[in-house]
Amino acid sequence: MSRQNIILGTWGENAADNYLQEKGYEIISKNYRTPYGEIDIICSFMENLIFVEVKTRKSHSFGHPEVSVNPRKLEHMETSAQYYVQEIGFQGTWQIDVISILKKTSNQLEIVHFENVIS
Repeated sequence: MSRQNIILGTWGENAADNYLQEKGYEIISKNYRTPYGEIDIICSFMENLIFVEVKTRKSHSFGHPEVSVNPRKLEHMETSAQYYVQEIGFQGTWQIDVISILKKTSNQLEIVHFENVIS
């Protein structure tokens, strides 16, 4: 991954973090590594545990950011989430969300939040 992509990805994750906090979500962890992959953001909302994949792009040249969340990525997300739930002994409800961010200008962005993408 190029340095520019890492910088854009980190910027997007911070924007998603701010967005979630403004909506009342409590951030538990960021960039949590499991043997099955990394979870960008783990948060809670109304007693539910939420695992968030963040995708950020600067243009629609390659489509909307969320199109890069393919079935393989969703499988890794689900396996990683199950690992985390077992690791901490969580007994409640959890879900996987995707946050798509399009960085239009340095201070203008478009955020789309897809909730519970695996049911």
